[in-house]
Amino acid sequence: MRNFIFSSPGKYVQGSGVLDELGHYLSALGSKAFLIADDVVWGITGERVQTTLKKADIAYNYERFNGEASGNEILRLAGVARDAQTSVVVSLGGGKTLDTAKAVADELKHPVAIVPTVASTDAPCSALSVIYSDDGVFDSYRFYNKNPELVLVDTAVCAQAPVRLFTSGIADGLATYVEAQAVKRTNALSMVGGKPTIAGMAIAAACEETLLTYGYSAYQAVAKRKVTPAVEALVEANTLLSGLGFENGGLAGAHAIHNGFTAIQGNIHHLTHGEKVAYGTLTHMVLEQRPDDEIARYIRFYRQIAMPTTLKAIHLENEPYENLVKVGALACSEGDTLRNLNAYRSAEDVAQAIIAVDAFSRTLAD
Repeated sequence: MRNFIFSSPGKYVQGSGVLDELGHYLSALGSKAFLIADDVVWGITGERVQTTLKKADIAYNYERFNGEASGNEILRLAGVARDAQTSVVVSLGGGKTLDTAKAVADELKHPVAIVPTVASTDAPCSALSVIYSDDGVFDSYRFYNKNPELVLVDTAVCAQAPVRLFTSGIADGLATYVEAQAVKRTNALSMVGGKPTIAGMAIAAACEETLLTYGYSAYQAVAKRKVTPAVEALVEANTLLSGLGFENGGLAGAHAIHNGFTAIQGNIHHLTHGEKVAYGTLTHMVLEQRPDDEIARYIRFYRQIAMPTTLKAIHLENEPYENLVKVGALACSEGDTLRNLNAYRSAEDVAQAIIAVDAFSRTLAD
């Protein structure tokens, strides 16, 4: 018998300037922190992080993240942290940095604090990581028996990031309810291995409503690097609601198609996670035979926030059909989640739906 399961982080803290309180919240988790960030993020946050940790009397070691959430990078960082005898892992940055830190903490059996500096993915709150090869090809999902102990989001820091990353988070979040509904309909399992709860589905629905209601005004505010109530709402939707929603509601076609894109080479890989998920969401909706007006609503909203809705926009307008079939084959693989949409869809079905999205979008008026 399948159980209903709901999972969440231990504590979620969000606000403008809250990065300066990291030491206060971290003190409950450990006295010697292992800090992971890339060079850009450390340049932006490093001084403030060191100040707040010193104020809380927390020792720390910083190690640079090399850029790929791969098995080799995870083992390298875990070895450094083990040698330094740290007691809590702290990650600052975007999705791959955060996913890597969760894996490092799992290797060490340490608590982990997640400090996203962009509101661009739903990775921060979840008890899983997306693992890639050293070359950036999707490999697998890695699951953990707990969510992060702390997720701390400074909205002022997130608002300073490129607006493209913010809107990518919106696009990633918009997949949440679309995929959760598919999981519910097919009686599949969520990412925490249970049936979606009422709470999980309600959070996923609230995520979609918040993004569609306040997304455009928040996008305009972040373009000016300002924090408004709409921006606070969108950061919460991108991070907390999307994170809890996808994990407890489940993934289906949108993220599987995103992963499928790693099967081909080219400029598509210059796109963000959310930009590829946006196209994956539209493809999911075509495969699910959603009504035209629902798909059109998403396309028009994506256009408002500069997300791609055509093959040209994702740099695949000249891609051979057989390569789109490769995308479909990887998306339909046993280790991915397209089967939660429909276990009988083929690689060719996916390829044709990718083309159909382009055809529909190009003939749709604003």
